[in-house]
Amino acid sequence: MPSGESFYITTPIFYVNDVPHIGHAYTEVAADVLARWHRQRGDDTWLLTGTDEHGQKILRTAVANDTTPQAWADSLVEKAWKPLLETIDIRNDDFIRTTEERHEKAVALFLQKLYDDGHIYSGEYEGYYCVGCEEYKQIDDLMETPDGDYAGQLVCKIHGRPVEILKEKNYFFRMSAFEKPLLDLYESNPSFVQPASVRNEIVQFVKQGLDDLSISRSSFDWGVKVPWDDTHVVYVWFDALLNYISAIGYGVDDAELERRWPAVHLVGKDIARFHAVIWPAMLMAAGLEVPRAVFGHGWLLVGGEKMSKSKLTGIAPAQITDTFGSDAFRFYFLSAITFGQDGSFSWEDLSARYHAELANGFGNLASRVIAMVTKYFDGEIPQAPVDEAIAVLVREVTASANAAIDAFAINEAIAHTWTLVDALNLYITEQEPWALAKDPAQRERLQQVLATAVHGLGTLAILLAPILPRASERLWHAIGGEGPVDARPIDHAFDWSGGTHVTPLETSLFPRIEED
Repeated sequence: MPSGESFYITTPIFYVNDVPHIGHAYTEVAADVLARWHRQRGDDTWLLTGTDEHGQKILRTAVANDTTPQAWADSLVEKAWKPLLETIDIRNDDFIRTTEERHEKAVALFLQKLYDDGHIYSGEYEGYYCVGCEEYKQIDDLMETPDGDYAGQLVCKIHGRPVEILKEKNYFFRMSAFEKPLLDLYESNPSFVQPASVRNEIVQFVKQGLDDLSISRSSFDWGVKVPWDDTHVVYVWFDALLNYISAIGYGVDDAELERRWPAVHLVGKDIARFHAVIWPAMLMAAGLEVPRAVFGHGWLLVGGEKMSKSKLTGIAPAQITDTFGSDAFRFYFLSAITFGQDGSFSWEDLSARYHAELANGFGNLASRVIAMVTKYFDGEIPQAPVDEAIAVLVREVTASANAAIDAFAINEAIAHTWTLVDALNLYITEQEPWALAKDPAQRERLQQVLATAVHGLGTLAILLAPILPRASERLWHAIGGEGPVDARPIDHAFDWSGGTHVTPLETSLFPRIEED
């Protein structure tokens, strides 16, 4: 993507039925890294996240906790969801709540337009409903449990809990009319749904035929009122999907909407169908442009199962950051897992990678180079040409990492960058600056070796700023970098110059952690 373009990226808006776990944080961090990268490239970037606060699941949770849905949502947002963003260093531009007036007005306006244009009609529906998914389920989405608490009952394959049979008068969106336009979209724009595994699943689902979508509920009242019939509230997913345009001025600020839209939607693969089928159909009906892309990433697995509070496999992000720090959290989940695939979490793997790659690899490299410049040149950075091999490598790494980001391959961007970490460590080992320092005749060579190493560190600080914002900023200033590191063009990370002196690091970027 050329520098200066609009880059609007969203996370899903998360249900406030419970506190966040590391599965939620994984999505947030991935979106944040992509947003930070594009900002650093000079793109007109906007990162939106937020919370989904309507629907039957929230209502039941609030009632079970002897409070109102609004009070429950307010408490969870302020005590858990917004603090999460600070815990893992998310630099979002906006936080949308579906109970906000700006959102509810946009939903009513959008829905009224579809109704006026003939895309909505009334009818009656009966089907299997999963409260956890807030979705009517087809029989293929269900399974019968042979034993346990729900033996003999049909349960949702995702949540493992029994579905309910609901029958009510609803309003329906004529989604079936968009079956061919959607298939044409997938064929003409293969990158619309990514990765390929999710795209193939979406295409096959639509090819099986689309039913019209029930978009209202009359059995409860926690939601946005249907504008022409206040005995109904809008189906929570139809409501929630509209946050992506309600947050950027739909119906009130056409200039802002035009500036930001269309967006890249980063979602878990289990909700890709809503974003790649229902959402573009809604937009087509309203005469709006479809999203730029929908990327459905994999699940975080604990003990072979998807992260879940209901199954007691949810791990709070602070359990990790309190020990390893937010940078390590961000690095681990985005480097250890191929982005787009499922990945397993274990404390042992986290600790091993922290010490091998961050403490011993990157952190030790930074400490050694800065210490040698301090010792051999009184902290003054030698002014010498960069060795050709490293000069070539920093350009290659910069280009490869940027290309990987454009392909949503965050783990590959980190891997490309880490080739420079490894190369600089090997360079120091082979050049032996401590040996060169003993020979006055090798003074110029020592200058070049350390000038080369410092230049490599600067490139690393710039490239790693979206991933390791805290460590990168510390390193940048320690090597004499001027201004904030994330103000440096990341697509030209190889081409930088800074101050004249290094400042010793009082503590390692990534101290070793003694485990009990």
